[in-house]
Amino acid sequence: MNIEIITGSPRENSVTHRVALFLQKHLSAHTQHYAEVIDVRDWELPMLQNVFTSVETTPDAFKPLSKRMFAAHAFILVTPEYNGSYTPAMKNLLDHYPRQTHKAFGIVTASPGVMGGMRATQQMQLLINALFGIASPYMLVVGNVEKRFDAEGNLLDESFQKTIDVFVKEFLWLAERLHRETVLK
Repeated sequence: MNIEIITGSPRENSVTHRVALFLQKHLSAHTQHYAEVIDVRDWELPMLQNVFTSVETTPDAFKPLSKRMFAAHAFILVTPEYNGSYTPAMKNLLDHYPRQTHKAFGIVTASPGVMGGMRATQQMQLLINALFGIASPYMLVVGNVEKRFDAEGNLLDESFQKTIDVFVKEFLWLAERLHRETVLK
């Protein structure tokens, strides 16, 4: 199964990117699934004018991104909290790919503060519904992110591993079942 981890912070020294790197390494090391990171900083997507409906109809500059988005079986969205919500960069990227019917989504928020972006999780659920995706009810909320992960995505706080394991287990349970149902159709 192809899992794309979308990291939504446009900031140069994004602390949420640390969590995305960790999850990519963790999924690659502990599962049979293919997991990669899509970083919004790598794509200068214009403000939404046209929805990308296929790789063929996507402008050439964004075809590599479209190949990954259309090939993904599931997504993990990683974002900081911006004014009680997810980032505009994340929204803009996902607005270009609005039909993610029956695909599983994991929600991850991270913040240097103790709340870890909790308010953004609620907004992410609404976004996933609008994309026709299915959100895992088990979210990963990472408060004090700089104390839990280093810049290379290594876990610093071993006591947080159990929280990560529950998130990954529950996300994969949903993603694998949805993928199996799609394949059987």
